[in-house]
Amino acid sequence: MPTVLVVDDEPQILALVRVTLEDERVRIIEAADGETALAVAQREHPALILLDVRMPRLDGFEVCRRLRQ
Repeated sequence: MPTVLVVDDEPQILALVRVTLEDERVRIIEAADGETALAVAQREHPALILLDVRMPRLDGFEVCRRLRQ
């Protein structure tokens, strides 16, 4: 089953994306900030990561750069 990591610092957005993507064929996991997203991605190896661009500390662009390294 593919895993999708959704990263956003706004709980309402996380909930909206979860409801939109939720399906018995896909596992949805969440992170509320960039640092947590990096740790979760390293541990879970998701097939897809949806990143918010504007987040405190590490924005989505920086998370993407670090994941690609």
